Amino acid sequence: MTDTPVDKAPATESPAAEPAPGRVLPWGDVLPEHFQLLRLLALPSDRISGPRPLRFMQAAHAERHGPQYSLLRMEVQVPGQHVRKEQNRLDVWVDHEQQVAWSEPATLNMEPANRGLGRYLLAQAAGWLQKRWPHYRIEGQELPNRDAIVENTRLRRDHVLRVHGFDVEYADPQHLKGRYRELKVNQLLPQWNTEKVQPVDILDAATLLQAGDQHIQELENTLRKRDEHIAKYRREDGSLRFTIVCLIAFAVFQAGLLIWMATHR
Repeated sequence: MTDTPVDKAPATESPAAEPAPGRVLPWGDVLPEHFQLLRLLALPSDRISGPRPLRFMQAAHAERHGPQYSLLRMEVQVPGQHVRKEQNRLDVWVDHEQQVAWSEPATLNMEPANRGLGRYLLAQAAGWLQKRWPHYRIEGQELPNRDAIVENTRLRRDHVLRVHGFDVEYADPQHLKGRYRELKVNQLLPQWNTEKVQPVDILDAATLLQAGDQHIQELENTLRKRDEHIAKYRREDGSLRFTIVCLIAFAVFQAGLLIWMATHR
């Protein structure tokens, strides 16, 4: 799956990056500082991405502000899974001199795919921009051709852009040379599919853990009672078996005694 953000080429981990001629950016080594638990709700299996069970992820972000630039860096961290540097990451840059904003990379590469994480990051970016600089503009951006090779990927990318307020257009009938037009920050739509991704605060997370612990204890009590019943039935079964053996032995003795008495008269 490909989810699509606002603009520009991927940022590097060097102290500065150059997404456009004459634009040298600071803060290339910023690490996330604030964290948010995300719950990915269970969804029906997808034909392409496969099973989509209930999962928990960690969203992280950091902000930097200066006289010329501001930065919002966001990541989605997957527990127990290593992702590539270009995956699950979105940088939103603001140039205060030009009153323009853009993002890096040009298209989001999310893992796990098709779980709503791309739209969640874009919604957070849109809300962050609108809260601070609603009168700024978002630069128009050429869309990578690689995302248009597979029709389903292109349609999903365009859908993600349009639900966030972007106007996607194509210069060719094959829908390979795409771009979205410039728009104002206050035209962005900071929304995502809450039936796929739900933020969980600390108290909610603690409640989930407590409920899970109580459920485990209830299951342990149920299993213990079941084991006690099984042990009781086994003891009763052993007693019945012993009684049956004794009755059989007594019956055989009685039969043998009757046969002996009948043959010795």
